[in-house]
Amino acid sequence: MRFRNSLAWVPLALCVVCGSAQAAPRAPFLLPKAFAQPPPERGVGLGLFSADSSYRYRMLVDEVVQTGATHISVVWVWWQDNLRSTTIANKPGWSATDEQVVDTLKYAKSKGLHVTAFPIVRLQNSGPSQWRGKIAPDDEDAWWSSYNAFILHCAQLAESGGADRFSVGSELLSRERMRSRWREVIDRVRLGHPQLELLYSSNWDHFEPVSFWDLVDVVGLTAYWELTRDLNPSVSELVMSWRNIRPQIEAFSKRLGRKVVFTEVGYPSLDGGAAWPWDETRKAPVDLDEQRRAYEAFVRAWGGAEALQGVYWWNWFGFGGAEDTNYTPRGKPAADVIERWYKGKKG
Repeated sequence: MRFRNSLAWVPLALCVVCGSAQAAPRAPFLLPKAFAQPPPERGVGLGLFSADSSYRYRMLVDEVVQTGATHISVVWVWWQDNLRSTTIANKPGWSATDEQVVDTLKYAKSKGLHVTAFPIVRLQNSGPSQWRGKIAPDDEDAWWSSYNAFILHCAQLAESGGADRFSVGSELLSRERMRSRWREVIDRVRLGHPQLELLYSSNWDHFEPVSFWDLVDVVGLTAYWELTRDLNPSVSELVMSWRNIRPQIEAFSKRLGRKVVFTEVGYPSLDGGAAWPWDETRKAPVDLDEQRRAYEAFVRAWGGAEALQGVYWWNWFGFGGAEDTNYTPRGKPAADVIERWYKGKKG
């Protein structure tokens, strides 16, 4: 996901982090009257984004369990200074501590969830349109050395926490054609942590160029397609917006011979959240119902899809509630959509 301002959430002790697709031949696309079956992986993402190093995320894990989720993705951040930097590091006050990561992973496992450990890189200093997908280090060897160290350290945390799956990267568009570099990263993780299933998560508009899908176990995509330019779209209008997107993903899955996992599906609860779902930083009024409609449209468009192995809603972290414009569905109507789908209640 892109962030125009990656620092917006940092100062609070508990705060919120937080290209259109090519046209495809249209097929009949009927609006389902009820929610179809969710995929095997009924997931929720949980970002460890508190600036308080003593904060524990167990209450949020308990809430995820209450949605009916069977899977959780535990996300934490390491940082590089800017696009040209060559060093990736854990930043106190900006990154979850190792203790927080391991505690959350262990607790999620103890609650019976399938657990994905999901470390990501962000930029401390970024201008407009600058984000991790455009990383261009001054020294490629130095950057990849630092990235390897970052990933291997996080893989050790994943093993210590009893995680089932580990993400070797997310949305690193400028890196994705460098197959030999990724082979080195992946081989090192497999050698040191053979019990971990490995995932890569591509961006919603950049999954085809990934050169190493055959080297990982799970094909992941974020799902921030821009569905509309209407600031008050109906559920049926949003469902129909998926009609050119879903066939592309299904064709991609068929070519690979593998199902896909949507590692992030989310909409900020602000006016225009379905139009620009990757951007929670816009100045716009709160709109809890647009978020709900976007959630419901996704469920109706993708429920029962053969190509879909799993869905992870982005993201449970944050205060939530009636005045919140960020991604979290906590205390919002969108959370009811998750629970109805995951628990098989009537849609």
